[in-house]
Amino acid sequence: MALSFWLMRADDPFRDRYARGTRSMTASEIRALFAVAARPEVVSLAGGMPFTAALPFDVVGDVLGEVVADEGPAALQYAGGQGDPRLREVLTDLMRHEGIRGSGGDVVVTEGSQQALDLISRMFCDPGDVIVAEGPSYVGALSAFSQYQVCHVPLDDDGLDPDALAATLERLERDGRRVKLLYTVPNFHNPAGVTLAASRRERVLELARRHEVLVLEDNPYGMLGFESDPPDALRALDPENVVYLGSLSKVFCPGLRIGWALVPPALRERLILVKEAADLCSSSFTQAVAYRWFANYPWKETLKGLRELYRERRDVMLEALTEDVPDGVTWTRPAGGFYVWVRLPDHLDARAMLAKAITARVAYVPGGAFYADGQGGSCLRLSYCFPAPDRIREGVRRLAGVIDEELDLARALGGLAAGDPDRDQGRPAGWGGVQ
Repeated sequence: MALSFWLMRADDPFRDRYARGTRSMTASEIRALFAVAARPEVVSLAGGMPFTAALPFDVVGDVLGEVVADEGPAALQYAGGQGDPRLREVLTDLMRHEGIRGSGGDVVVTEGSQQALDLISRMFCDPGDVIVAEGPSYVGALSAFSQYQVCHVPLDDDGLDPDALAATLERLERDGRRVKLLYTVPNFHNPAGVTLAASRRERVLELARRHEVLVLEDNPYGMLGFESDPPDALRALDPENVVYLGSLSKVFCPGLRIGWALVPPALRERLILVKEAADLCSSSFTQAVAYRWFANYPWKETLKGLRELYRERRDVMLEALTEDVPDGVTWTRPAGGFYVWVRLPDHLDARAMLAKAITARVAYVPGGAFYADGQGGSCLRLSYCFPAPDRIREGVRRLAGVIDEELDLARALGGLAAGDPDRDQGRPAGWGGVQ
């Protein structure tokens, strides 16, 4: 089974007329997988869809009714480009749980945090400018950054490696490259599942300040910790050089498409201008719904239930990996969020293996989707947020069978045997989780 992710077709009559920045754009491998993974016989461990069925729909219905009844004409009208002032104040209350003392006046509401990624990168980057990002990185960010140069810095079990970041920034500076942004998902990383250690955060921020690089902190999973809350946000430690991106997609409704950027005051007006040029304004109706949910309803109880649900599914996935996956495969142990990052022996190709996995009725995302430079071939991302626990167990069992077959084939063809120490050469120190 061949899966093609390229948008540029040989028979496209407009292919020579596209702008340079869009000619090389590719469809997300995750989006391309949805049609296949949505088949009922396939266990999808691919997409990171929140389990919205766990929301109290009677209460959500009440909120929707109140918005229509109490402020229908205004809720169906245009809004200001910066966003509903009431919602912006509520969002500052949410950020206080992560140590941030911000002003609603410095919050800009966006169409999900994905739009904020696009707007901020367009504000700061010209073609040829460099964005430094973790390797692996969120695939949506790589899409937003597709017109710029992305340079990856490796992760380990404690998150972004500050020594590697220092070396990368110094090398780029020596080479005369302009680094505009450092993009990071410090809490419950997508796709790696790791969290940036508290002991590393100040050094990462100091390196960014020294090299005059703005930090773009993307934190959609920060309130979904299972064992304990994560360390304070980077924005809490450096309000002047960090743009904080938040999202309600993981803690309420992704269908509302509400994200936000908390920016240093000097950036606010320019970001609003860029936002208005993109879409004039976000939906008044969805902002009113979100405001009432977080201002008037016991959302913390709902969030507690979601955390417990995702923690159970995380535990099931880790147990299944331990029981079923063959030796030589390693993975991370996320303390929150949605994802487990799996490393196969280096001689296995996760993208090539995907066709066999789909035939075995299980789906995942190949690791190469999370790099801009061709890395990640022997890695894959598994998501535990959406499938029921029994489906997770069955999906891991099917995946383990596919990996076993690939290892047997490699041995038969003279490839490296499981347990060969050579397969670990070149891996970042400390990476890999448990076996």
